[in-house]
Amino acid sequence: MTTQPPPDRRLSQLIFAVALTSLLVLGMVRVVFESLKNKGSINVVDLLKLQNHRVVRLPITVSDDEVIPDDCNVFEGKWIWDNISAPHYTEESCSYLVKQVTCRRNGRTDSNYQNWRWQPSACNLPRFNALKLLEILRNKRLMFVGDSIQRGMFDSMVCLVQSVLEDRKKSLVRIPPRKIFRAEEYNATIEFYWAPFIVESNSDHATNHSVLRRFVKLGSIDNHSKQWEGVDILVFESYIWWMYKPLINATYGSLDKVDEYNVTTAYRLAMETWGNWIEKSINPSSQTVFFMSMSPTHLWSWEWEAGTDGNCFSETQPIQKPIIYWGTGSNLDIMRRIKKVIGKLKIKVRLLNITQLSKYRKDGHTSVYGERKGKLLTKEERADPKTYADCIHWCLPGVPDTWNQILYAHILQDYHTS
Repeated sequence: MTTQPPPDRRLSQLIFAVALTSLLVLGMVRVVFESLKNKGSINVVDLLKLQNHRVVRLPITVSDDEVIPDDCNVFEGKWIWDNISAPHYTEESCSYLVKQVTCRRNGRTDSNYQNWRWQPSACNLPRFNALKLLEILRNKRLMFVGDSIQRGMFDSMVCLVQSVLEDRKKSLVRIPPRKIFRAEEYNATIEFYWAPFIVESNSDHATNHSVLRRFVKLGSIDNHSKQWEGVDILVFESYIWWMYKPLINATYGSLDKVDEYNVTTAYRLAMETWGNWIEKSINPSSQTVFFMSMSPTHLWSWEWEAGTDGNCFSETQPIQKPIIYWGTGSNLDIMRRIKKVIGKLKIKVRLLNITQLSKYRKDGHTSVYGERKGKLLTKEERADPKTYADCIHWCLPGVPDTWNQILYAHILQDYHTS
């Protein structure tokens, strides 16, 4: 015979159960209310953090507003001033930022470069949602491959997602030529792999890559590609290292025969080697590949303001022109070769054409507020911006955050259609 507990004990158990249920309901209502107040809509991935900070895994919903319409080219549009939703993070809130990109910390007095939002002409980009992206990346690897420009995009992505993770459940390690950010709770990694030419070269050392005589192996990629095998989402980029001189020392095949190649010819041969690896190694059912178009430079102020003789130094506003602006910091021959190689591939590779939209952002570079050869510029060097201003790399928060927002939109769209 089962013995029933005394009435007063049953009453206590009932009161406890009701109280616990009420607390859980109130907690859910509070989270929903905060989500509505802050974002205007409820994101189910944001909903609950219960006891011990365990994230309750719920299915991701992608609304119609978050999907890019087929007839919308997200790379056509304009920069809109937005000091409400931008930036997504600050230098202070992201401890993973390196000195090369922390322009404000390094002495830059203006911060307007952080508050411009890219607005496509025919649609809206979805608001970046770190928890939603991390859920999509659960048990997956996202890797950025390229040079220091691509490393800046990696740094940006890490800062965009890290704030929603507890300190003890996130980490960043450097295993040259890789940097690996891990979100422990999601078993997900965001990685960077140093390969400035994508194919092999004598500049492949992650930290000691400044050489007097650059040399590229146009037909060799295996030493790099073995690190890319099985990565779920790959984002490639390679441009500025090719543009040092019109000719580049390279070999194609035998290492005993080194010739001077025209840069655009050498670039095409390197991209064809990369393309052959893509077709041989990528599984389109489980892997996604993107290629970033060139990140533009702003070395000559006469291009956007006739009669001047400066560069990006002291620029605080984007280029405001009613027509499409294109300066010498972007090589059209290289752009055509990228498109041609990608267009011939049987494996789908999407081109993230960030060149035109970034070309307007003369204000976003590190200028004299970054590093040179691993050290911040001296007071004397900063006083000579014509010589020392870096009009290649970008401050963070800044332009690379927009590149990642566009990448996020494509990843979200893939999830929606899968």
